[in-house]
Amino acid sequence: MKLHTLLIVGFALGMTGCAEKEQAAPEVVDEAQAPSPADEASSAQLKAWQNDEYIQHMHDHADYLDDLNIALAEGDIVAAMTPAYWLSRHDSVEGVPTEWQPYLEGMREASIAVERSTDLDSARAAAERITAQCQGCHEAAGVLAE
Repeated sequence: MKLHTLLIVGFALGMTGCAEKEQAAPEVVDEAQAPSPADEASSAQLKAWQNDEYIQHMHDHADYLDDLNIALAEGDIVAAMTPAYWLSRHDSVEGVPTEWQPYLEGMREASIAVERSTDLDSARAAAERITAQCQGCHEAAGVLAE
């Protein structure tokens, strides 16, 4: 008897879950609250960056910066040169918004400074500037780095 009751309740719940749902009326947006064309263009530009190629490119930046910082933490300025070289000269992903360009240029300049460093202190200071440029770009883009 209990199994029979459970089956009936399960069937009834399943049927109500499959029933047609009444669609909500579209929300009317006040023109004063509607996004401006500039906001829509900016949003579209940001959405263009939300793809696998972009995300992988940013992960590559983080990986090379990690390698660079690990080498400097170990006192190996020579090992820091390879990731610094990549960060200063790698190909960019197409379509970087113009407001983010100064961060990219700053990252490249600080990476070149690591390459040209002859001592650990100056290399570490330049590496800190790379990190600051990355963080600034993330803030400008509204992206929180993990």
